[in-house]
Parts: sequence; structure tokens; C-alpha cells
Amino acid sequence: MRTKGLLLIVTIGWLFFANTVQAQKGIRIGYIDMDYILENVAEYNEASADLEKKVQKWKVEIEAELKNVEEMRKDLNNERVLLTKELIEEREEDIFFKEKEILEYQQKRFGPNGDLFIQKRRLVQPVQDQVFVAVQEIAKNKKYDFIFDKSADIVMLYSADRYDISDQVLLRLNRVAKRKQLNTKKEKKSLERAEKRNAEQEKEISDRERAVQQKQSERERLLEERKAQRDSIRAAKRKEFEERRAKLLEVQKRKKDSINALKEQRDNLKESGTSSDSNNEDGNGDANN
Repeated sequence: MRTKGLLLIVTIGWLFFANTVQAQKGIRIGYIDMDYILENVAEYNEASADLEKKVQKWKVEIEAELKNVEEMRKDLNNERVLLTKELIEEREEDIFFKEKEILEYQQKRFGPNGDLFIQKRRLVQPVQDQVFVAVQEIAKNKKYDFIFDKSADIVMLYSADRYDISDQVLLRLNRVAKRKQLNTKKEKKSLERAEKRNAEQEKEISDRERAVQQKQSERERLLEERKAQRDSIRAAKRKEFEERRAKLLEVQKRKKDSINALKEQRDNLKESGTSSDSNNEDGNGDANN
């Protein structure tokens, strides 16, 4: 689990880096679906059908043995009251060893290193080797930088169909299979001419794909430049607006402070006048007395 997690982290980081520099280098990424390829290889399907027949036979054998053990246990329970302790223990031991034999047989057939696992690996290995060779050829001819296996342990959270080259791999596998079946030089030459035509068609498609990708990259670059220019203009206008707003607020603040100062001065003068009048009144009153 730790290894799979590390592989996933490394792959995600690597894809992020690849996408970052894609516009500059024109990196091409593709993937295959090994499960889909295996389902469409005739030889593999025939061998899988033969293996499935063996698997069903092994299951029938195991079920028959389990049924025998169940009958032995049932008979023992029915006859327990008639048997001595030694006979009961002897028959229980027979049942135990029989169950152990069945378990060992299950492991032999279906265990991690059992016949099923080994034969499946032998069955898949030749196809995997052919797929590997086909992927190498496609990557070289069509200038792919990276090709992944969608059905592997590394999780692909999203994969666009246009990057799937599984059908191209199947096409090459079928060519190899047909080539093996050819017996005459005439058929071989005919196949070579057909392959040459297909190769030319694939090259034309690849060239068109590269042209489309270049146009798309150029279009994306122009859009990014326009967006950056618009953002710069908007930022400059916003800055200018903020500066004008700050100046206006400063002027309003100064006016408000000035008005408050005048009001405070006027209030002080009023208080001074009131105090002076009061003192004059007090003086006149003392003189009259």
C-alpha cells in the first residue's frame, strides 16, 4: 500500500510538471487499457476459456470433497451415542485431516502461488510482451513522450478518450497475428503494402494532430496574453480609482476637521462672552448696594 501511494504521488506530481511545460515542449501523453486489449485478443480469450474449464473442474472436485466431509460429520453426530470415546476421537481426527487435505488442495489450485495464478500469468505474459513492443513502436512513430496503463495500480482520476491508443495497439497485435499465419510470399507482400499504406495514413493523422495541437497551444497562449493584458489594465484602473478615492476622503476629512475646529472656536467664544456678562452683572449689583 505504501509503494502504491508513493507511485500515485510521484505520478500526479510528474503529470502536473508535464502539463506545466506542455505548451513549451509539446509533450504528448497517451494511455492503454490492458483489460480492454486482452478482451479483444482471440488467442488470449481461447486460452482463458480453456483455463476457465479447468477452474470449474477444480471447484467441482472441492465441492464434492466438502460434501463428503459434511456427510462424515453428520454420520458422526447421528452415531455419537453408540460409539466409544476412542472411536469418536478417531472419526473426529479423520474429519480434521480430511478438511486439512481440502484446504491444502484449495491453496494449491487457488492460493497466491497456486495453479490458477501461475497459469494466468503464463497466459497474460505473451500478450503483455506483444503490447510492450507495440507501445514502443507507436510511441516512436507518433512521438509520444509518455504512455500509461489505465488498468495498472496507479489510479487515473480522469482520462480523455482522445489519448487512448488501445485500438492502435490492438491493430498492431492483429497485424502480428496475421503475419504469423501467412504462408505465401504473395500474401506477405500484400500485407506489407497494406501496412505501408496504414503507416502513411497514421503519419498523416499524426501530422494533423500535431498541427491541431500547435494551433491550440498558440490560441491558448494568445488568450493568456490577452487575459494578462486585461488584468493589468483593470489593476491600473483600480489603483487609480483607489488613489482618487483616498485623496477625496482626505479632503473631506480636512474639511470636516476645519468645520469642527471653527465650531469649537465659536463655542469657546460664546462661553467666554457669557462668563464676562455674568461678571459685569455681579459688579453692578455690588456697587448699588
